[in-house]
Amino acid sequence: MNLSRSTFAEQCGQNSPQRQAEVQRVLSLAQASGLEWTRLVWCDVHGSLRGKTWVTSELATAFAEGLGMVSTLLLKDTSDRTVYKVFEAQIKQALPGFEGASNVLLLPDPSTFKILPWAEKTGWLLCQPWFPNAQPVPYDSRRILQTALEKLALKGWGLRCGLEVEFHIYKLNDPLHGDDTDPAQAAWPGPAPQVSMVHPGYNLLNELWFDRAEPALRIVKNTAQDLGLPLLSLEIELGPSQVEAVFKATDALTAADSMVLFRSAVKQALRREGYHATFMCRPPFENIMSSGWHLHQSLYDLQSGQNLFARTSAADIQKAGLLNADDARHTLTCLGAQYLAGLLSHAQGMTSLCTTTVNGFGRFKPNALAPQSILWGLDNRGAMLRVVGGPGDPATRIENRLGEPAANPYLYMASQILAGLDGIQNSLEPPLATQAPYAESAARLPLTLGDAIAHLGQDKALCEGLGEHFVRYYQHIKQSEHNRFEEAEDKVEFQRREYFSRI
Repeated sequence: MNLSRSTFAEQCGQNSPQRQAEVQRVLSLAQASGLEWTRLVWCDVHGSLRGKTWVTSELATAFAEGLGMVSTLLLKDTSDRTVYKVFEAQIKQALPGFEGASNVLLLPDPSTFKILPWAEKTGWLLCQPWFPNAQPVPYDSRRILQTALEKLALKGWGLRCGLEVEFHIYKLNDPLHGDDTDPAQAAWPGPAPQVSMVHPGYNLLNELWFDRAEPALRIVKNTAQDLGLPLLSLEIELGPSQVEAVFKATDALTAADSMVLFRSAVKQALRREGYHATFMCRPPFENIMSSGWHLHQSLYDLQSGQNLFARTSAADIQKAGLLNADDARHTLTCLGAQYLAGLLSHAQGMTSLCTTTVNGFGRFKPNALAPQSILWGLDNRGAMLRVVGGPGDPATRIENRLGEPAANPYLYMASQILAGLDGIQNSLEPPLATQAPYAESAARLPLTLGDAIAHLGQDKALCEGLGEHFVRYYQHIKQSEHNRFEEAEDKVEFQRREYFSRI
């Protein structure tokens, strides 16, 4: 009889032959590449990466036994303050497993392994948290998306996502220190760096502005490509110092993993060369333009890969008698139209999962290429949902323009699945397409983070899909952020420190 103790990975059910083979591949590659250490990181509820760095000789232990992490990292708002009282008795009922700032264990996912191009002899792995009793931590946002994808998989479907991410790149006025390391200025959160622009803006897609920003954009390109991310293009956006990265469509989990890695990677690689990148929606300066994160999405058949939103031909439209182009079923399949209706139906509830900071709500303004009302349009960039494609186009898709680039990608994508599935399961029908997205008297999006998290709590389908325990947890953390902003005497400085310096 074998009395040997099982590993923690085995106790968690994370020791399949496929995982074992992946682990051996990573260990061999790390040794052959002469890696000195590997960053073992986890994505927090705000979409930021945290973790520890292990020396290569101990990496096998991390795969088998996990690594300890203080559980309060799951309980922090965007200022890094723990918003639950973990040393009081009530925490045991409110959040079992978090008493006394106890440990959770991170297990690395070997399929996510990367070698960082900007850091010498350094590997990188995404991890997910488990309680010491080998139960998954239900507040892990990556697990939330995995659970939503499992709901799709039961129907034989997957979600394909393409990313369009706007962000800002600035030149550090003090490249060596960034003007934020003076100990006399230390605070919680700390000061933001002093910066200058890489292009003056207000000249969309201008080649001259691209040439001025080219040194920084070349760093972005090289970093993304060296990491194997599916970058398609880099572009000059309208706002001063604003740029956009566009990615090829992939399955949703790959897209979400790519997003968290891309944001962290470009910030680090650019910082080493004297730049400051921010995925804050509205940087704290006059005359800037808001940044959005436009999420292109379609369901596909897991067996064939067929796009389930795409109509096969114009004859298919005529046969069905769908001659009105403003009818969603003219462009989308009936399944796609029901999914679209689900997104519309749950727009108010999903907003806080797509636009996740106080700052991001300043983007919802008329005639700003950002949504204001809960509408869809056919190739209309003023609508919340833009339907792109048509009969015979295999890339037919829905573009959600609700998101900000700081959003947690796992929660953003999970919200789409849950809302879309509800539309399909209840055979919801969308209204006709809008022709004037800023003029129509449709229902409006929430205008503050506080309003948005309240709507989330009132959305039965999202609460059921995410889990009511997660929704309460998310509301509690985001309410802390909203309250501190409301109480701040200098709201611009609040956003400068809380978002511009960190996101």
